[in-house]
Amino acid sequence: MKLVVRDVGVVVDRLPILSAVDLTVEPGQFVGVVGPNGAGKSTLLRAVYRALRPTTGTVLLGGDDVWRTPARTVAKRRAVVTQHQTMATDFTVEEMVAMGRTPHKGLLDRDSRTDRALVAEALAAVDLPTAGGRLFSTLSGGERQRVLLARALAQQAPLIVLDEPTNHLDIRAQLELLHLVRSLGVTTIAALHDLDQAAAHADRIAVLHAGHLIAEGPPLEVLTVPLIESVFGVRAHIAPHPLHGRPHIAVAPLIS
Repeated sequence: MKLVVRDVGVVVDRLPILSAVDLTVEPGQFVGVVGPNGAGKSTLLRAVYRALRPTTGTVLLGGDDVWRTPARTVAKRRAVVTQHQTMATDFTVEEMVAMGRTPHKGLLDRDSRTDRALVAEALAAVDLPTAGGRLFSTLSGGERQRVLLARALAQQAPLIVLDEPTNHLDIRAQLELLHLVRSLGVTTIAALHDLDQAAAHADRIAVLHAGHLIAEGPPLEVLTVPLIESVFGVRAHIAPHPLHGRPHIAVAPLIS
């Protein structure tokens, strides 16, 4: 499903956080949103998944304005995985993933055979096929993020929104999660901190700086040495990765 962010601005307490952002994510694309802390990455995603209403502009999902569409309908069209999970963790893995079916059910509906099958398929997709009976609270950070991704898959939403999903994960878990997301072929927009990982996994990169979208396009066209220096304040070296061939970005402080 196509996502269009059109002239979106967000003002909070009279402070502009985003200004006139235009961004399109085509069906099946993985778009990585990068930028320094405070650039507006999470604010943009919150406007997309209907957590923070834009002050100006529109967010269109499948041609419909998400802020003028019933919340239940929007919940069927987009799934969200964030770095902060405040829900109780005394649920089993199966129960956590089954929460993804909520938008498709009535208030008193029980899980159907279809629901249970989709939960099992989602857990298999994230390589946790036998973890359904485990408590979510007993999982490692990487396993928890995979469960949350499975919940998003069980939701069967055509758009997945990831807000810095690899924070607090070890390097293996980070790489496995991003590789898994890319392999799904689902339309994805993700805020990412690591430029090297963004370049290696995203089809397109959107660079935010001080609330403005200053560049957008394929990783090698966008993440240039001058841009990285001006936006992130570091030196950069860009070359094909020796293991997988996609762009590899090495950085160092400006002052050696």
